[in-house]
Amino acid sequence: MADTKKIIPLPPPYPHPPVTRCSCKDVLMKNSPPSGRSCVPVATRELWERLFDEGYEADVFIDTDNGGTIYAHSHILAMASPVLRGMLKRARRHRHMKSILISGVPHSAVRAFIRFLYSSCYEKEEMKEFALHLLVLSHVFAIPHLKRECEQKLESDFLTIDNVVDVFQLALLCDAPRLSLICHRRILRNFKAVSGSEGWKAMKDSHPTLEKELLESLIDEENNTKERIRKINEKKIYLQLYEAMEALVHIYRDGCRTIGPHDKDFKENQAPCSFAACKSLELLVRHFAGCKLRVPGGCNHCKRMWQLLELHSRICANPDLCRVPLCRNFKERIAKQSKKDEVRWRILVEKILRTKGIAVAPFFQQQ
Repeated sequence: MADTKKIIPLPPPYPHPPVTRCSCKDVLMKNSPPSGRSCVPVATRELWERLFDEGYEADVFIDTDNGGTIYAHSHILAMASPVLRGMLKRARRHRHMKSILISGVPHSAVRAFIRFLYSSCYEKEEMKEFALHLLVLSHVFAIPHLKRECEQKLESDFLTIDNVVDVFQLALLCDAPRLSLICHRRILRNFKAVSGSEGWKAMKDSHPTLEKELLESLIDEENNTKERIRKINEKKIYLQLYEAMEALVHIYRDGCRTIGPHDKDFKENQAPCSFAACKSLELLVRHFAGCKLRVPGGCNHCKRMWQLLELHSRICANPDLCRVPLCRNFKERIAKQSKKDEVRWRILVEKILRTKGIAVAPFFQQQ
């Protein structure tokens, strides 16, 4: 049995996908996976290019602006676009050929568009020059793979301060949400430069409502930024208060460097303190111990110390065993405080604990 296992051949490798990958960036196949570009063989691509360029057995001619004409094949157009299929059904015949009209865009843009329907190819120079026109044509005639390609090229290569307003308007008209979002962010980020461009001036005259919406979104963005900065700064303050509470318990319970409980034996070679707020709090404790105006409101430093002690008492879970001064006294004073002060302190404690992501402050429980 052991000999039989040794002679079992290895299984054959998995079959390779029929479509090969290549570095061609100007060829795009319909239904190609988003991870890359799929290229058809060169001979096949050239065959479709020749069929389009030579117009062999063409049965459709497309009229464009400035009297231009493009010859094509009705079956290819009908299979590529449901819109063109409907146009061909209603098209007039001239000497056994159907005629359709595509106007409003340059003749070269229409030619690049029809060429793409044949071979899924485009020239880099044509895409750079007619990206906006091809975006409109791909939307109007329902060619989603060309539309995605135009959106990608505009997002990554062709979007500038001068054309971002025009692209933004076309993205809204052509139902390209990602492109419109990118343009919108670019406008807000570079508003001073964009507002001086010719595209902005043209939009201001033709679409004043859109200009108003952009200005309102700019104001909202500035307010959101201010609010975000305010919350960040507020969070820093709450974290500093929590660290101060930790350092306060550390000083009065364990001792730190040269300050601590009276029964603490300080060593000469102590390890560095791990509490960031300990040094500044140590100076405040020393001042509080020796200040002659220690009554609340008499000294700004002492007033801050009184507030820290009261805040600690509201976080501390065991005031009877706590070694921080006046912890129990403040607990007893809470019952005598006004409801307004009680609510204010409770909100502050909740925000401090929420900032740390905890519901209870275990550090302040005596062990």
